[in-house]
Amino acid sequence: MTKAKVAANTPIKVALEKGKTYYWCACGRSESQPFCDGSHKVTDITPLPFTPEESKEKMLCRCKETSNAPYCDGSHTKL
Repeated sequence: MTKAKVAANTPIKVALEKGKTYYWCACGRSESQPFCDGSHKVTDITPLPFTPEESKEKMLCRCKETSNAPYCDGSHTKL
């Protein structure tokens, strides 16, 4: 199994729209962090689809170590 790359040691704040489906990059290779750009195709990792229940700014993980994907849980502080 391919290990995800750390895209950044900090989360990123993004404005999310209620009801819109997003694809969070789980492999860490996307140039469009924190979202998927198809770079995972050379791995066995797939992006995580998610649909917010409300329109709101949220902190999304870029270290790929969160246990609450796609949202940051502070795991980057342990890297």
